[in-house]
Amino acid sequence: MTKMENVKEICIPKAPVCWETCGNCATGELLVSSVNVSVGESVARDDTLIVVETNKVSLDIPSPYAGTVVDVLVKPGSTVKAFDVIAKVRV
Repeated sequence: MTKMENVKEICIPKAPVCWETCGNCATGELLVSSVNVSVGESVARDDTLIVVETNKVSLDIPSPYAGTVVDVLVKPGSTVKAFDVIAKVRV
């Protein structure tokens, strides 16, 4: 087993159906308001990796894994949509 086999991609979860029909959420894009982790940092399961915003709500995006962050693919001010990869964690 190589080290890369233990690296998991973390994606933005699928947005609720209501986001497709209301206001600015209909674009499917979310603004990254903060990035709470950096490469080399250890994270626990459910630690907040990033915070995203719509015009109505802020959402914490947690890590589904415990491990070490090996890549962060977003920065504050960027936009993301459902299923975009935001980080990679070695588990």
